[in-house]
Amino acid sequence: MTTAPVARKEPHTIIQFGRTRVDEYGWMKDENWQAVLRDPSVLRADIAAHLRAENAYTAATLAPTEALQAIIVAEMRGRIREDETYPALPHGPWRYYMRYNTGAQHPIHARHPAGRPDEETILLDVEHAAQGHDYFAVATATHSPDHRLFAHAEDSQGSEVYRVIIRDIASGAPVGPAVENCSGNFTFSPDAQYLFWTWRDSHGRPTQIFRRRIGTADDLLVYQEADPGFFIGVEASRSGHWIVISASNQDTSESWLIPGSSPEAEPVCVEPRRSGVLYTLSHWGSRFAILTNADDAVDFKLMETPDSALSRENWRDLVPHEPGRYITECVAFAGHLVWRERRDANTALVIRPADGVDHVLSSDEEAYVLSFSCSYEYDTTELRYVYQSPTTPRQWYAYDMQARTRHLVKSQEVPSGHDPAQYRCWRLTALAPDGTEVPVTVLGRHDTPLDGSAPLLLYGYGSYGHTIEPAFSTGVFSLVDRGWFYAIAHVRGGSEKGWNWFLGGRGRNKPNSFTDFIACAEHLVATGFTRAGRIVSDGRSAGGMVMGAIANMRPDLFAGIVAVVPFVDELNTMSDTSLPLTPPEWPEWGNPLEDPDAYDLIASYAAYEQVGPRPYPAILAIGGLSDPRVTYWEPAKWVARLREHTLSDRPIMLRINMEAGHGGASGRFDALKEAALIQAFAIWAADGTNLL
Repeated sequence: MTTAPVARKEPHTIIQFGRTRVDEYGWMKDENWQAVLRDPSVLRADIAAHLRAENAYTAATLAPTEALQAIIVAEMRGRIREDETYPALPHGPWRYYMRYNTGAQHPIHARHPAGRPDEETILLDVEHAAQGHDYFAVATATHSPDHRLFAHAEDSQGSEVYRVIIRDIASGAPVGPAVENCSGNFTFSPDAQYLFWTWRDSHGRPTQIFRRRIGTADDLLVYQEADPGFFIGVEASRSGHWIVISASNQDTSESWLIPGSSPEAEPVCVEPRRSGVLYTLSHWGSRFAILTNADDAVDFKLMETPDSALSRENWRDLVPHEPGRYITECVAFAGHLVWRERRDANTALVIRPADGVDHVLSSDEEAYVLSFSCSYEYDTTELRYVYQSPTTPRQWYAYDMQARTRHLVKSQEVPSGHDPAQYRCWRLTALAPDGTEVPVTVLGRHDTPLDGSAPLLLYGYGSYGHTIEPAFSTGVFSLVDRGWFYAIAHVRGGSEKGWNWFLGGRGRNKPNSFTDFIACAEHLVATGFTRAGRIVSDGRSAGGMVMGAIANMRPDLFAGIVAVVPFVDELNTMSDTSLPLTPPEWPEWGNPLEDPDAYDLIASYAAYEQVGPRPYPAILAIGGLSDPRVTYWEPAKWVARLREHTLSDRPIMLRINMEAGHGGASGRFDALKEAALIQAFAIWAADGTNLL
């Protein structure tokens, strides 16, 4: 029988507000962790040895699933068109698009002249650029407004520290030296003479905006953020009239403007930040449409102001606030304003002509997603959008906002076959302990019995107002076609039911995310979709916090728990100001360094702190060595403490990706291996005697 690693214990006593805690596994944090993010090979030898031992134990424990993993990878790959080409987007005389060659892990960015698709110009071959790298990812990749240049941000460690390379499209030659230490965010000035880019500091935080004259190494500081809790970024307005610098945390924002016709001008603040007030700008004709929660518009409203009169006293309501209708984003075209709104976990697109009446695009499926597709053109009547549901593959549409007609541009192809009629999607409502109704989306086959016998994978997140959309996913069908149900618990902390849904699972309300998840699991048992002990739960990043909490609160409900890059060492992380996300996260969880009530609340649910003598289910924790968001030692420490205290014989496993960060493997087929590992673990945990 495989023996699990036993981590050494080096008790370290920590005292805050007179409260004492002991961290026996803090030694797993390399003192030079910042250097490790940029070069994983410098990881301290004893830590590296421990992580390799953990990986070996996990591999040996799950060795009986290797054949199943290979089958699932083949199934998942069979649902992906290997030579996929995404819809070309018009921009003046060109059509820009992304495509894959058969067998390629990474895409090609390309363009062709309008009406002449055979005359392709390759702008960036990511597959070629990735050669020789264990990890390679591209963030922003775009062309200049004059169609002369192409720039992309690349990361070859997984640390999310990017370098930006600009090339001349005609010759393919680099234009000037690369930009180093970028957050991945940049934009061309409308005249294509400058690149505005965001610098990432030694703590991994975006803190400065620079302007570089293209072709030189001359960087001029344009904006510096003094508050370590704010994220910053820069973009050009769709109209091309403005360059917009944004600074925000989860509940407060501020924007600065530079005229597109004068990119060397100093930025001007639109409206100074006020705690609790969020706003974003969309330039529309001679005015700005402003998406904001000002005036207690909890679910947001749209306001407008002339672009010559920016301050708050000039803002006027454009689309008034309506409780329960959460406006999530807004896109401006020359003659139309389009916004996306969400009610009860489903979405709609609303189109307003500059001089006409609103009309709405929606659906009558129980659960579905409508979303904007990328668009480069401002002076157009064409809106690109995507429709999908758990049973319906993605469909890309071009919609004429003036004529109110649409045509299908492309449907997602599933090469191995997909018949939506074989599947059903349910939208259920679970009742939380405080009486709140929590949406649950379930996908299954029509012939899967509703008698409690089926295993079920339950996914949840519940943080930052991020919504887990009921989207189409080719990956989940490897479970569903084996008689599983796949469910999403739309718990508080997301924004599925509006911004109050986010506030209801944030800060002092954070425990609602955990009890909502448990209520969803219990409701799925009560309605016959599964039974206790047949559920495998799955959460990633902040969703891993939910996994850590429910493991301590209700281990009896679950056959297994998957926690990917899980935020499970909450109290120690939120008390360490050197980490990239600690000050920015205080509005989300509370500040345990300055607020004793926040300390006590976090300590009450922190997964690592609350581990105790319980019969834990099988657990698979997955991390990334160069992850700047949830550092590798969080899952490593958590697993060590779980293994020390569990009263069951179910294995507690850790897998650290030694060549990747927060997002896991970068190649599209390499990513399938991790997905297959998770699904094979789920099958093994729920029914280890019937793996194939």
